[in-house]
Amino acid sequence: MELQALGYIGIRTPKLDDWATYATRFLGMELVEQTASMLRLRMDDRRQRVVVEAEGEGPAFFGWEVADAAALGRLAARLEAAGTAVERLPQKVADARRVREVIRFADPAGNRLEAFHGAEIAADAFRPGRAISGFRTGPLGMGHVVLNVESVDAMRPFYEDLLGFRLSDYILSPFRAFFFHLNPRHHSLAMIETGRNSVHHLMVELFMLDDVGQAYDLARLEEGRIATTLGRHTNDFMTSFYSRSPSDFLIEYGWGGRSIDPKTWKPQEMSYGPSLWGHDRDWLAPADLARTRDMRLRAAADGQREPVQVMAGNHQLAAGTCPWWDAARKAG
Repeated sequence: MELQALGYIGIRTPKLDDWATYATRFLGMELVEQTASMLRLRMDDRRQRVVVEAEGEGPAFFGWEVADAAALGRLAARLEAAGTAVERLPQKVADARRVREVIRFADPAGNRLEAFHGAEIAADAFRPGRAISGFRTGPLGMGHVVLNVESVDAMRPFYEDLLGFRLSDYILSPFRAFFFHLNPRHHSLAMIETGRNSVHHLMVELFMLDDVGQAYDLARLEEGRIATTLGRHTNDFMTSFYSRSPSDFLIEYGWGGRSIDPKTWKPQEMSYGPSLWGHDRDWLAPADLARTRDMRLRAAADGQREPVQVMAGNHQLAAGTCPWWDAARKAG
């Protein structure tokens, strides 16, 4: 299948000034253009990753990257053959997206999707809005998006059979959530069955754990900014927290996401729930919040642990000091 990664997103909001501050001084993105009606933001060597437009409220579109014009043509043909309307957007829109060519279509819930190829690379280096190590992007894409959906089963055929997403794993309790990958990032898309259709959150991943901890300190200075406390996920091993954006969705700010091999990966149910520790979600009903805490305590009691996911150059090996630990590692 053609889709490779999440390439860009668009957001609609009248709160341009709030978004400019939040995206730069908190998330650490670079503001490359601001007018009375629009913001453009960078995360890496791409000319833009986020477009904020001053109309409406909430996510406007999600741009999924393909390799080239031929791949885009195959995708468009398959969508049209399945009865999905495809709009080939004019060159002025492609230019505004900073890509060579782009098409538009919608999923069964009405989410506006775009597919593109030929993203422009900036001539100058990325300059973050605050001191961060940088965002983990490249072939993994800009992060992942998680949708609230009325029914996961109604959405899966479109995303799996037509778009080529592959199931990573799933959670059945305390809520139904299904996770899908396109590349070695554990998931580029997920769906939470909440009985409504909207965007739950966007995840961006940092190179260094300290970036996340320092952002957490910044978030704690603002009443109501933190929606989900610092914690670690059971499936992608991400250490993260969730903040409220100036719009009606969350941003997950994370570090240490696992890499998978899409060719050999086998999906499984995550029976310990979504998190190994932390991640108290203030948006859950009290009963569900209690269930997530019970599941984390069970994971702890059962000795559920996962290795830290690191990259070359940002870790040092600690000397072994415990004979029991060294023996356990050798036996494993």
